[in-house]
Amino acid sequence: MKIIVPMAGMGKRMRPHTLTVPKPLIPIAGKPIVQRLVEEIAKVSNESIEEIAFIIGDFGKEVENQLCAIAENIGAKSSIYYQNEALGTAHAIHCAAESLSGKVVVAFADTLFKADFVLDAEADSVIWVQKVEDPSAFGVVKLDAENRITDFVEKPQEFVSDLAIIGIYYFKDGENLRNELQYLLDNKVVVNGEYQLTDALENMKNKAWYLSRVRLLSGWIVVIRMLQFILIKEFLNIIKMMSWYVIHRLLRTQLLFLHVTLEKM
Repeated sequence: MKIIVPMAGMGKRMRPHTLTVPKPLIPIAGKPIVQRLVEEIAKVSNESIEEIAFIIGDFGKEVENQLCAIAENIGAKSSIYYQNEALGTAHAIHCAAESLSGKVVVAFADTLFKADFVLDAEADSVIWVQKVEDPSAFGVVKLDAENRITDFVEKPQEFVSDLAIIGIYYFKDGENLRNELQYLLDNKVVVNGEYQLTDALENMKNKAWYLSRVRLLSGWIVVIRMLQFILIKEFLNIIKMMSWYVIHRLLRTQLLFLHVTLEKM
């Protein structure tokens, strides 16, 4: 089995932390996000991970070496691909077209999760979801009575489902995924200037032989939100410390001024 990890985003919302370190390599409790991600996927898979393909931007050789080491730590070959333009999720995955064969898991590198199931590698495809209180912030799936996907809905303003797509997908046949992505690129199927994975999934869903199923996770964290919360707390702590420093300096200045004034009197 292979893991495909698109992670070429610049992480602009996380600056200045992402000026020198890509968001997926920011450590959470001592481990980079992307390392925790691939380790958790390896845990739920009954098959060994033969390759991890990372799709990155121009992050430099040191970052590439770190990613290769993460793959080697779980006994997998590492492959590095580049997405030089931000042209959407489907385009990002297609950048690793050479690795899209056999059984593949596509996992976007801004998610941490905890699963209490074993991946069914014999299913045609599996999309991992999580129930959320506010579906309007996410892409969601609608299901039929047999737990098969009937619709993909992006950020619904009216309730249609509370099953949010978390950004992890399994495909039994990576070649089929590659072909659907190629179709989008060849026919310029774009939304707001970007090629979207959901369009490829929609095409797959409409083919009778390719039925997508879902697996519900027991735990899920949107990393960007968690990190923003952590960084906001750090920033507030810094402001708090600075405030005490400023107060101290002001009091010291006032005391010195008072001392000088009394001496002149």
